[in-house]
Amino acid sequence: MPRALVFGTQPQGEDSTKAAEGAASLSEGLTTMTVPMEPNDPDRRTYSQERPAYAPPQRARPTVDARMLWSGGVATAVVAGLIALVGVLVCRWLFNIPILAPKRYGAYGDAHTTTLVLIAAGAALVATLLAHLLLLSTPRPMVFFGWIVGLVTVIVVVFPFRTGAPLSHEVATAALYLIIGIAIGSLIAGVGERATRIRTVPAGPAGPAGPAGQNYPGQGYPGQGYQGRTYQGRDYRDY
Repeated sequence: MPRALVFGTQPQGEDSTKAAEGAASLSEGLTTMTVPMEPNDPDRRTYSQERPAYAPPQRARPTVDARMLWSGGVATAVVAGLIALVGVLVCRWLFNIPILAPKRYGAYGDAHTTTLVLIAAGAALVATLLAHLLLLSTPRPMVFFGWIVGLVTVIVVVFPFRTGAPLSHEVATAALYLIIGIAIGSLIAGVGERATRIRTVPAGPAGPAGPAGQNYPGQGYPGQGYQGRTYQGRDYRDY
């Protein structure tokens, strides 16, 4: 800046002309810097005001394939019946332990063997029904199923020791009941897990309003809004 302008004295000659030009340039620059930008100024940067749609959280909902579950239950009933039949034949013919009927009835025994086979198959179907109900109504259904089947199996295994039969007969019968119970519980538990499908469903409405339907002014994410600003762009008229 010219010395004449600094000390406030009147410049003379060529120095006066340069000082006047410098003052005019400085005044013009100040005027240009303080002029606000018009809203429709083409030089002004524009920002998109569109906010992306909020993606709601997902939650899992299990569904049961009843056809697969019950087909597995029927197969388990066949397996349980065969285990009962094979167990009786092995005890009576191979180990010569006449369980369920006197020895004179041969390797198969009498009607008690048929009853045991049918009861084993029916127990498998009842276990399938129990698993289906638990899958539809309880959290962690296979845990409850395992406990129920295990406790029922313990009761059935203990029962032969109250009949007064020889100890070998009681042990053989209890072992056969234990094998049947383990087979039914393990097979139905596996079928139940295989028949369960997990699908995701929206936990709330979708949209730019947010997870709870609340609209936050001036921003596209949860938080505090600021007057005169947006998340995507700024309004310079406040400055």
